[in-house]
Amino acid sequence: MSKYELAVVVNAQIDDEARTAVIDRCKDLIAREGGEIGEVEEWGKKKLAYEIQKMNEAYYYFIPFDAEGSAIAEIEGRMRIMDNVIRYLCVKKDEA
Repeated sequence: MSKYELAVVVNAQIDDEARTAVIDRCKDLIAREGGEIGEVEEWGKKKLAYEIQKMNEAYYYFIPFDAEGSAIAEIEGRMRIMDNVIRYLCVKKDEA
């Protein structure tokens, strides 16, 4: 298993419960694909570098996890269609 990190940018116009539900769905998705999730890091509400879907602010979350390489395509495919996720990025962390 390799180490990965999923960065998730969540819509700032939804309430706290809905935002928590989005992150829980992300964690469930990773767990379903056999991933082991680490400590979720919440950076809070930040100004976006450019306007996305008529929004200037969003909440940033970082989810570190361990998973097989074959699980990443499925995770990214599901993230692409997830409601209230403005952007996401899954990166492989260096082993060094």
